[in-house]
Amino acid sequence: MERIVVDTSIIIDGEISKIINEGKLRDCELIIPVAVLDELQSQASQGKDYGFVGLEEIKKIRELSTKNNIIIKFEGERPSMDDIRLAKHGRIDAIIKDIAKKTDSIFYTADYVQALVAQAEGIKTNYSKPDVKTTNLEFEKFFDPQTMSVHLKEGTKPMAKRGKPGVFLLIDLEDKILTKDYLQVITTEILEASRINQAGIIEISKPGALVVQYKDFRIAITHPPFSDNYETTIVHPTVRLRLDQYKISEKLMTRLSEKAEGVLVSGPPGSGKSTFASSLADFYSQKGKIVKTLESPRDLQVGDKVTQYTTLDGSFENSADILLLVRPDYTIFDEVRRFQDFRVFADLRLAGVGMVGVVHANAPLDAIQRFIGKVELGMIPHILDTVIFVKNGDIAQVYELEFKVKVPTGMTEQDLARPVIEVRNFENRTLEYEIYTYGEENIVIPISKEAKGGGIERLAEAKIRETIRRFDPDAEIEILSNSRIQVRVDKEVMPSIIGRGGATINELEKSLGVHIDVEPKVHTLGDKVDFELSEAGNNIVLEIDDRKIGMSADIYVKDQYLLSAHVGKKGKIKISRRSESGKKIINAVMAKQDIKIILHD
Repeated sequence: MERIVVDTSIIIDGEISKIINEGKLRDCELIIPVAVLDELQSQASQGKDYGFVGLEEIKKIRELSTKNNIIIKFEGERPSMDDIRLAKHGRIDAIIKDIAKKTDSIFYTADYVQALVAQAEGIKTNYSKPDVKTTNLEFEKFFDPQTMSVHLKEGTKPMAKRGKPGVFLLIDLEDKILTKDYLQVITTEILEASRINQAGIIEISKPGALVVQYKDFRIAITHPPFSDNYETTIVHPTVRLRLDQYKISEKLMTRLSEKAEGVLVSGPPGSGKSTFASSLADFYSQKGKIVKTLESPRDLQVGDKVTQYTTLDGSFENSADILLLVRPDYTIFDEVRRFQDFRVFADLRLAGVGMVGVVHANAPLDAIQRFIGKVELGMIPHILDTVIFVKNGDIAQVYELEFKVKVPTGMTEQDLARPVIEVRNFENRTLEYEIYTYGEENIVIPISKEAKGGGIERLAEAKIRETIRRFDPDAEIEILSNSRIQVRVDKEVMPSIIGRGGATINELEKSLGVHIDVEPKVHTLGDKVDFELSEAGNNIVLEIDDRKIGMSADIYVKDQYLLSAHVGKKGKIKISRRSESGKKIINAVMAKQDIKIILHD
């Protein structure tokens, strides 16, 4: 009886079961080396698809063997730890060939190198060239020019998103319910085509998850234990645009051409971020710049001049080390997501490489906030200069970042000046947000329309206070809005500020252009004093005249009693920033609320 020894490659390819089905193999003894079984078991235990495919093939061979008078045997010893460690160098393959030599069997393989080595050793060899489809794979039938992605899950109907970024429909492709076997056939086709064809690359292989870039298809395959069922998701770009095909202003085009070197492209999933980043890559390449990409998986649609890099030894940090040696002018980072990704982006940018990062975010500010905490706050404007928000496949918003030392909007005391990141609308230069450190917290403040006028409104406010305090130097003035103020004065002063028949108050309202509410001031026992507010370490410091040392102080916010304290050394009152009172004072300063101190013995 003829003897046959098979190796791992021909089992994974499914060639043996195919030969048996065709009737070309029968009445023989089929030897499966124990090393082959162990290798497949090891791969399956690690969640690798090749292991499952191989074990399913052996199961199928056993079912076919009884019908075709084939005796299945497992021979050989289990590989030692040294054998496993040297498997990549051919140790397991050598064990399999030795079994064929000792049993005087025909060696069946689908590995061309293995076949050559076996023939060189004088072993009878049957090389089965894999009959693998590399075109018109099964999954491709689900795609048309409008299909963005196909979603295949065990136990459900096949579905697809059709349309364009931001405007699409999720539809059923067939009424047929998908089975695990059918999805495994698709997976096997993809894996084999990727192995044979240079157009396919396995980007990620983890237990229960596999990501393959096949041509311009990004294929994510998941199964238990990672997902509840077998699932295959295939994404395909529907459009490839030039930069000038976007609704892009001349001002922004000039910025991208001449100045922008820290660009963040943000947007929700499926909004067209990667398509825009691809357009930028081609734009810079056509301008004579050296452009590289960092991607995992490598699915950007870019020109041949642009080299696409992925993780090196599982890390973008290692990729960055090589990237600096090839001296790119621009690098497209798709996408910046993990903590280390932000650090790599920052390091490359600070090293002088022009960077374009792709980030998932629901708003442009969210994209900036994702950098907070991952890099030092003061470094962000040196890393990012332009933030482009993409929505529904087009540019929806553009921000630019500037770094200044100033008093934040809403504060008035000059000693509260600090480094501030200004986030401005790129097209009209309107200040939209300010980012700064207050105490130990990073603060992101939206700038309201009332606050955007800045100095002009402050001058108007100062003029109002100056006019009112001619009547009562201790008048308490609260700006309620742009058209309304509230004034509290001593009862004795009220007649003079109102005037006969309201003549004086009417004249004041006319000259100041605001409505004035006049109320009597509630007297408190003690003297109101001026003070300066500052920060020192973890404390808020209220500094009073050092001649008031030892006196008791009652502190009010908006005429509401807050706390009592004693005036300490050098006329200072220290309040912990972390205490409830400290937090209320911080909030009062930021909200421009009136704070007063009343001293008494």
